[in-house]
Amino acid sequence: MQGSTPGLTKPVAWLLFLWPWAAVGALWSLDTVQGGQLDFEVPKLALVPWLESRFTYFFLHLFTIVPVFLLSFDRKVHYYTRWRHLAPAILAVGIIFVAWDAFFSYKGVWGFNEEYLTGGSLLRLPWEEWMFFATVPFGSLFVYECLNTYFPGDPFRSLDKPITLGLSIGLLAIGGMHIEKMYTATTFILTGGFLLFHFLAIPNTYRTLFYRSFLLVLIPFLIINGILIGGLTARPVVVYNPDEFIGLRLVSIPLEDAVFGFLNLFGILSLYFWFMEKRKVTHD
Repeated sequence: MQGSTPGLTKPVAWLLFLWPWAAVGALWSLDTVQGGQLDFEVPKLALVPWLESRFTYFFLHLFTIVPVFLLSFDRKVHYYTRWRHLAPAILAVGIIFVAWDAFFSYKGVWGFNEEYLTGGSLLRLPWEEWMFFATVPFGSLFVYECLNTYFPGDPFRSLDKPITLGLSIGLLAIGGMHIEKMYTATTFILTGGFLLFHFLAIPNTYRTLFYRSFLLVLIPFLIINGILIGGLTARPVVVYNPDEFIGLRLVSIPLEDAVFGFLNLFGILSLYFWFMEKRKVTHD
């Protein structure tokens, strides 16, 4: 962990990284979730009849991964050459998020509607949910690489400090104010803590470039999550316990979902660059 702050030692950096996880672990140990309160009634943007299928979640994976796979061989982006670094990053972060997902499903923070699933599950998660943590990052990091290739430059670089610290402090404050809401507190504390760690321990070689790409990734994210949460279907695919998030929605999508996605992608990108740097050092 190379620090951007002079004098930041490795033990301090590790402490910055681990304390949010310790805080969330303590929260989870309290076991305050009120199970059995999943809400199937969510706001609708429209109803799309062809989405009323057991293959809905599966189709979303195809929509995400097939175009990106075909475009990965673009002569300028060469995304396929990044897969050897991207795959272990997706796997490592995916293990953490799958465990988080499974725990929340077990505790009743959210659940899944079998009407839109093909069948087959492990650890209370349908196989489509497992795939979510591979296909969505695969597509999102493609957007990151394309932006950097075709639109070089970092418009947010000079704003790194106010953006990163502002987001960190704001997320930590909201998480602390809603400590009784499992989804809100967990997501906001982990994301705010990770941003603080990243700003203090890691130089800004890609951080603000990620912010730019995430703004664009939000467009397909809102479409895909809008379908999963029931904005375009009669009933949601992913069903939430309303007592465990603050209730702010973008149509049907809880605000926490955007923060959850941000943390997932930022964590993967961080490991992605770590793997590339490690390989570079090994071959030098």
